[in-house]
This record gives sequence, structure tokens and C-alpha cells, in this order.
Amino acid sequence: MLWEVEVHPRQQDDAGSTQQLATLLHEKTGTAPGTIQTSRVFLVSGLDEQGIRQVADKLLVDATVETVQLYSPGAAHTASTLTVLPKPGVMDPTASSVEFAVTQLGLPRVQVRSGKRFRFAEGKTSLATTAQKLVANDAIEQGIVGPLAESIWKAAGSSYTFHRQSIALRSMNDAQLMDTSKRGQLALTLEEMQSIKQHFITLQRDPTDIELETIAQTWSEHCSHKTLKGRIVFTAEDGSTRRYENLLKQTIFAATQQIRKDLGANDWCVNVFVDNAGIVKFTDTFHACIKVETHNRPSAIEPYGGASTGIGGVIRDVLGTGLGGKPVANTDVFCFAPPDFPDAKLPAGVMPPRRIMQGVVAGVRDYGNRMGIATVNGAVHFDDRYLGNPLVFCGTIGLIPVGMEAKASHSGDLIVAVGGRTGRDGIHGATFSSAELNDKSEKVSGGAVQIGNAITEKMVLDVMLVARDRGLYRAVTDCGAGGFSSAVGEMAAELGAVVHLERAPLKYAGLSYTEIWISEAQERMVLAVPAEKWTELENLCTSENVEAVVLGEFTDTGHLQLYFHGQLVGDLQMHYLHEGRPPTIRQATWVAPTGPVPGSPSLDTAQFYERTDYSAEVLALLGHPTIASKESIIRRYDHEVQGCSVIKPMVGVCNDGPGDAAVIAPILGQRAGMAIGCGLCPQFGDIDPYYMALAAVDEAVRNVVAVGADPKQTAVLDNFCWGNTDRPEVLGALVRAAEGCRDAALAYGVPFISGKDSLKNEYQNADGSRIVIPPTLLITALGQVPDVTKCATMDLKKPGHKLYLVGLTKEELGGSHYYLQQRRYSNSIPKVDLEQAPAIMQKMHDVIRHGMVVACHDLSEGGLAVALAEMCLAGGFGAVVHTNAMPTPVEDKLPIEALLFGESTTRFLVEVPFEWESSLKIIFGHLPLACIGQVTDQPRLTIFGGASDALLVNLGIAEMKEAWQKPLRGIV
Repeated sequence: MLWEVEVHPRQQDDAGSTQQLATLLHEKTGTAPGTIQTSRVFLVSGLDEQGIRQVADKLLVDATVETVQLYSPGAAHTASTLTVLPKPGVMDPTASSVEFAVTQLGLPRVQVRSGKRFRFAEGKTSLATTAQKLVANDAIEQGIVGPLAESIWKAAGSSYTFHRQSIALRSMNDAQLMDTSKRGQLALTLEEMQSIKQHFITLQRDPTDIELETIAQTWSEHCSHKTLKGRIVFTAEDGSTRRYENLLKQTIFAATQQIRKDLGANDWCVNVFVDNAGIVKFTDTFHACIKVETHNRPSAIEPYGGASTGIGGVIRDVLGTGLGGKPVANTDVFCFAPPDFPDAKLPAGVMPPRRIMQGVVAGVRDYGNRMGIATVNGAVHFDDRYLGNPLVFCGTIGLIPVGMEAKASHSGDLIVAVGGRTGRDGIHGATFSSAELNDKSEKVSGGAVQIGNAITEKMVLDVMLVARDRGLYRAVTDCGAGGFSSAVGEMAAELGAVVHLERAPLKYAGLSYTEIWISEAQERMVLAVPAEKWTELENLCTSENVEAVVLGEFTDTGHLQLYFHGQLVGDLQMHYLHEGRPPTIRQATWVAPTGPVPGSPSLDTAQFYERTDYSAEVLALLGHPTIASKESIIRRYDHEVQGCSVIKPMVGVCNDGPGDAAVIAPILGQRAGMAIGCGLCPQFGDIDPYYMALAAVDEAVRNVVAVGADPKQTAVLDNFCWGNTDRPEVLGALVRAAEGCRDAALAYGVPFISGKDSLKNEYQNADGSRIVIPPTLLITALGQVPDVTKCATMDLKKPGHKLYLVGLTKEELGGSHYYLQQRRYSNSIPKVDLEQAPAIMQKMHDVIRHGMVVACHDLSEGGLAVALAEMCLAGGFGAVVHTNAMPTPVEDKLPIEALLFGESTTRFLVEVPFEWESSLKIIFGHLPLACIGQVTDQPRLTIFGGASDALLVNLGIAEMKEAWQKPLRGIV
């Protein structure tokens, strides 16, 4: 029998999402919608009335705060009812959990769909129809106004009739080749299509559909990084040229190799750029590993699913590193358009930034929290140019037992798939992530969006760690971009493989052999299992309700052979698959801009004159969304689970101040820790990506050093998010940034151990105009903390302590948040002193380790004034500061604005007890250091400066905190 189960809250939350919906409806229709009632709804088939009541009472409703009603199909509705359900075939984790739980009650197997319902007043059908477009994402959801038809209960799949399909590539001209690439969402260039055509001409046959798809997945930008690893001729501003055979290898990786060579026997890197995550030494028993991924395009189309599978995918990256790392902490960094961006100005096909932000945060929250992994660090940056392409960076840190960092598949090993079932979700995800978005992407590429199930992945994680410790497999990788195609293809790259696709467990019937092969359905891992270990592994998985199947075996043939019910549907040479992509020589140019980049916020170059009161400017900067408190986001994450977080995302007397970096002690009972921080300053990339890269590395290292990490034991990761590098000037900017990464790594002695790129982050409007993201480079730092009891936080601790500024302040206001807010332009951006900066970092670590400073805060967005305000509002104490005492270049007399708001790099503000002042000065020696003020018991920040040492800033802590907390309060 069919049932609708509707679960109502006993008290409607009118101040929450329903009120936001009512406001939007009023704005769009001019009609006040009145009260909107919301509920959760479950569609259940397969139970009698007694069974459904048992399920409702025991599984679906919390009787303390909810009520439940049961209906036969359609009886629950009026014409003014809106029900939102996942589309057939879209992963429904809630429904899957209910189906499993029903079997645990001893009841028959059932089919379930879950959703949400909105009830409007009688006669408000037009409002329900309008609301459908506001609350249902057409990429993955269906909104139904009025009664539900019985067809809604039908299963997603249908029968599939086998048909081996060949693509007549050999007879195609160039136009037809490109049409095939475009229609098939292959994201292959003409040169690549021509190469494939010639390869099959040599073989005297046409490729099958699955062979062409496999090549496209393997050669995609997302999987092969063909730009960063490609040949580039770079023309510099002075007309000189440099040729790169492999940009990544000759810049970032070359720096790491040189650092490791210099370290010699003290090299603490284990595996870099050769596995799913980078690995470094940590303790005698455990190595540490870390990976940061991007999940931008799926998040633009379906923010919740895109972000949740972003964090789920990077967790699997760590689980698939070596013989399996245990995830212990997550990070996230987001780049959005401002949440108050006017709906009227949204391009066709673009979601409102606020809705994207809410969905992304919820996706990361739900997946990380349900996995039981703490989210400990992150950042959020806002710029109008992220409107069409929001950026979603997700990272995971893990532990691997020493001796389990290496893996290798052997001929004869079984290919075993463990975890989730395969569906149509994620089809063409890898190639979709290698193309631009446009106003049709939501409809054309909706299938590339996956919906994750964290509970399934948690079960897989637990089984994998037990199987690892029992030695039940020899190699493992996650099933991410490209699905089985990439996972098996990578593991068998030096061998060969035979795969029987019909053996893959499916979510529903009707998938073709090609869909099974390239689906990016989540929560799947692929193992290389010795035949004699299979029975034990199968029994282990069965005992934990985790599916495991043998798809085939690894061979020594050098061929990837794909079968479907005994029919050979694909046969590819491994060497061609991984080495056959035609080399291309790309042209790159760089000319420094002489004015604001079109589309950037800094358009007005009018001159401003110094004043004597900058209090309003400080409050405005505290309210800038990039600087403002992210507490409304952070509080949605569990940063305590697993009990290893030492310094939390927020610190201070009320635990609401902005920590510089997180510190975790992942091995319970031991004091060895890791600091996790990040550097992100895309506003400098508009002016010069080289110095942006230097500043991003400096900021990331600065953040972890500020909490106690050793800069000599700090590793970094790069994540490049760029526009379309087919244009020489865009590629030139990428080359400049890669060179900056190389030079910074060598100067600081911080090896790059992993990375990822996401290119073509551009949105093409229907009229052909483009929204191009600013050059964006995220640097993530993983610094080792010898003793987590000797860390520092940024909040002020005690009145009477002195405040010292470490580092040199220069006239570098270009790209500063002060200039961005005032819409002013200067090309004088911060330039890192690569000789002095590493010495400052090491001295800072020394004084923190010896307890000479009780508070430390790095100076970044907003400069000195914002750093002071944040330390005051976090600690609850005031400060009196004199800018005239700040270390500056001897020959320069800096304007007040530069002193207050400049964002010069490699600077720290530290709180020093009286007894340590002399030692501090001795340790820093000739390095820039000066006492600029002291902590007071008055809850005010006062800053003096200028020729007459006038009062420049005079603000109360409560006023500053409100300005800082208000902008994003309740935004998610």
C-alpha cells in the first residue's frame, strides 16, 4: 500500500526560513502570503497500516517536538500545497536511511522518497507556484503544486536493452569531431579529437562510446591537469620569453625537489604529488596527510549537493592515500558574490548568492558532522565576480600509520568496489568541471551533480580502516572524478585490467554499460585485493552492512578491457590512454595593468586626503563581508568531535574572536600537534599574480606560525582557480602565480606536497558577455607544533602588557580592503621581502615556543586597525596605540592611511609581558620590531598618530564587535 507520512513541528519557526520565503514572495508578487506552514514528508510503499504507524512512531517523528499524520496518496493536499522531492534517480540519503532502518525493525523492504512541504492559505495557489521556483532547484528537485499523482511513487529506473554503440570517428571532418565533443560533453579540443581519430584509423576500427568516454575522462583538465603540466611559451612584460615543458614540474614541484635535496637526511616529506594526498612525517608511529580539493561547478548548479560531495570526495582522497589514511579534521574556504547582490541583476541561470552560500554551508556542515570529522579552519571571501562561478575549496587532514604510505596493484589482484551503489548522478562530472558555465548549464549539466550520503561513507571509512590493518588489500583509491573509469584506469596504468560492468551494484535498473563506467556516484572505493584475501574482506564488509563486489581483475596485458554480460564493449591500450594525449604548445603573455581590471571593485581613482578621525573607516572595514565575523557559518560545524582540537576556529574570552589558524592534537595523549591555516588574497591578483602568490604563501605560513607552528616543519598546498587559460593573458597570469609559488617555497623552505587546479571559471551570459573570476590562489599550510601546550591565540590577555609590532609597514595600499571599500586604485601592492620574511617567521616561532608572547595576531585584511580591533573584541580589553612608533622604511614618511590600513606582509601584533620585553628585543635583533602601545582595562581602542600624534581612532569594544558581527549574522 502507498502512504504519505507528514511530520509537522509543534511550533512553526516563523523567524526562520519560512519568513525569508514570505519576504521573497512578497517582493516578487506584491502579495502578502500570510502564514506558511512547513513540514517534512515521506512517501512510503510496501507496508500495511500497522506497519506504517510503527515506522512513523519509531523512525520518523520526535513526539516531543513534532506531530505526525498519515494519508493515502493525494489526500494530504489542497491546491495551495507545494511538495518538493528529489527527482527520480537523484540520490536521497534520508530515504535510504529510512529504508535500511525499516529492515532493522523486522518489517518488509519498502521504497521511500523524502521531501519537504509548504502549505499556503486557501486560494493562494499562485503563491505556491511562485514558491516552487524559489525553493526547488530544477537541477535535482521537482516541485509539485497540489495533490501528488501515484506515478510519483514509481522507481527511477527502467529496463535497459544492450546495444554496443560505435562512434564513426574515422569518417568525421573537423566540424563533426568538435560537434561530437560538444554534444557528448567530452570537453576535448580539436587536436585531441584528431589524435583519437588517427589512433583508431591505425587500429582500423571506430571507437565504442565507452572507449571515447574513457579517453575524455582521462584527458580532462580535471583529471590530467593538462594546462599546468603542459608546454607553455611565456612572454614577459619586457619581451623576453621563457619556455616550460611542464609548468607544474618546473616551478612548484621543482621547488619541492630542491628543498628536499637541501634537507638531505632530515627530509621530512614522505610522498608528494604521487598520491591522492600529500604525506609528511609526523611522529614515530604516524605520518600526516592532507589534500584540498575544489568543487566549484557542481556547487554553482546545486550548492548543497556540490559542497557536500566536495567534502565527501576529499575525505575519500585521504582514505585512498597510501593504504588508507584516517581523516581527523576538515577545512573549507569559500568565494562568493556578496549575499545582498540584487536579484534583479542576476544573469539568466545564476542562483542568488545568498542561496548558494546557504546551500554550500549546509552541505559541508551535514557531511562533515555526520562523518564525525571536525571542521577546524577556513575562510570566506566575497567579490562580485564570483557570481557565476562560486569557489568551494574543501580539505581533509589525516593520519597514516608509518609503513602504510606505499601501495601497488599486482597482476592477478581482484578489482573490488566497496561502498555506495552506482547511479546516473555525476555523469560527465570530470569533463563538466573542465568546461565553462553558461545560462544553459543547469539544464544541460544537471546530471553532473552528485548527492552524497555521509552515513554510507562513514560505514565505508570504518570498514576500510579495519581491512587496512588486517592487510586485506594491496592498493586503494577513491572513486571520484570519472568514476570507475578513472579509479581503475589509474590503478591499472602500469598493468592492465579486465572489468565486468554488469557486476556493479546499481541504485536502480536501466543504466547502460557506459553510464556504469563513468558515473561519479559517491561513497565508492576501489581496492586491489589478493584473491586469497577476498573471502575475509567480503565477510568483514557484510558484517558491517557495506556492499563489496568483485568487478574484475588486474592483468599484465597493458590493455583495459571492458565487458558487459560477456560482450567486449571496450579495449584500450593503457599507454595510449595515459600517454597518448597530444602535446600542445600554449602561448602565454603578461603585461602589468595600468589601471583597474574591468569588473573589479576598484574603479574610482579619485584622490582622498588625510583626516584626523578614521573611526568610521574602521567600523566600515569590520563590516566588510570578507573581514566580518563568520560565526554564523562556523557554529554550524562540529569542531570538537574526535576530541583533538586544541585551538578552535574562534577564540577569546567569549569564544567569538577570529583565530589565525587551528591547532589539533590528533593522537590522544600526545602533545604533538598540527596547525592548519590558509592564505587567500585574490584582490592582489588583479594587479600582479606573482606578488599575490608570494603574499598567499606568506599569509598561510604566517597564520600557522602565529599559533605556534614551526616554519621549518611546515608544508603547503596550492589550489589554482582561474579563468579560461585559452586566452594568452589569462594563462600568463597563471604562469606568474606559479613562478611566485616556486620562489616563495624556496625562500621559506616550505615544500609543496599536493595541489589542484580548476580552470575556465567563467560564466557566459546569453548575450555572449562573460563574468570572469579574479585570479584566485588558495595556499593551505600544515605546520607541525612540537608541543600544543605552548601555543598562542590572538585575544588580548591582561591590562598593562605591551603591544609590539613585528615586521615592516610600507606604503602598499594597492588591493587593500581599505582601497576596495573606498573604490580607489593603486598598483602598489604588498611585496614580500623574501630575505627578511623567513627570518621573522623563525624568530616568531622561537618567542612563542618560549612563552615570551601571550597573544599573537597576524596583520592581513584591514591592516593594523582591524587587527587591533579584533584582538580587543576577542579578549575584552582595550588598547592604546601610537602609529608613529611603527617600524617603517627609514627613508619613507608613510601616510596615515598606510599605517592604519595597509596590508604589508610578514607582520605580527604581539602582546608581551614586561619581564620578556628585553629578551624579545635581543632575539629579534636587527629585524623590524617596535613597541607601539599597551593593553588597557578600559574597553576602548584608541589609536594616535600623524604629525601631532592626534587621536585617529576612538571606538568602544561593544561598538566594534557589533559592526563586526552584524553583516553575516543569520545569513546561513
